[in-house]
Amino acid sequence: MRRLGVLIPLVLFVALVTLFYFRLYAGDPQKLPSALIGREAPEFTLPPLDGLTFADGAAVPGLARKDLGNGQVTVINVFASWCAPCRDEHPLLERLARMNRVKLVGLAYKDEPQNTLKFLSEMGNPFSAVGRDDKGRAAIDWGVYGVPETFVIGKDGRIAYKHIGPLTEASLTDVLLPEIDKAERGSTSALLR
Repeated sequence: MRRLGVLIPLVLFVALVTLFYFRLYAGDPQKLPSALIGREAPEFTLPPLDGLTFADGAAVPGLARKDLGNGQVTVINVFASWCAPCRDEHPLLERLARMNRVKLVGLAYKDEPQNTLKFLSEMGNPFSAVGRDDKGRAAIDWGVYGVPETFVIGKDGRIAYKHIGPLTEASLTDVLLPEIDKAERGSTSALLR
């Protein structure tokens, strides 16, 4: 009986560790369903990043719901200067911007403005607009799990696709660009990747 008293807590502990392991590491987090796919982008208005300018010296504007859709596919990248994977994916965002296929905008998530400015000054600014989400409130409305995340917004202002995690060469060419193609045609993805 005494052995059973020691074994039960041990078995329960092993079961909990196994459960936590599978919930954290098993499965593909990019296959999580998103309730926002096919719905209009949430209402938001984010201030610009003071001091961020285009090459001609004009200020880069902030970001609002009214800037999305309007007959053009928009890609929103949620990023932060403190996010190491954001640095890794940044060259791919610059390449996407050079393609001139979509309007690429950024949402600076829970970041100090001076750090965001330094990040974009060092890495380059691929965005046509950058909104500061200092407290993360807009990101909550978008259903952001963490950074980086990338959304494709259709011409009609509806969320067509959501990519969780950093973009890679493969995810850009094999997933994001085909999702942009779908959004240009007016169809939306049932699942996020």
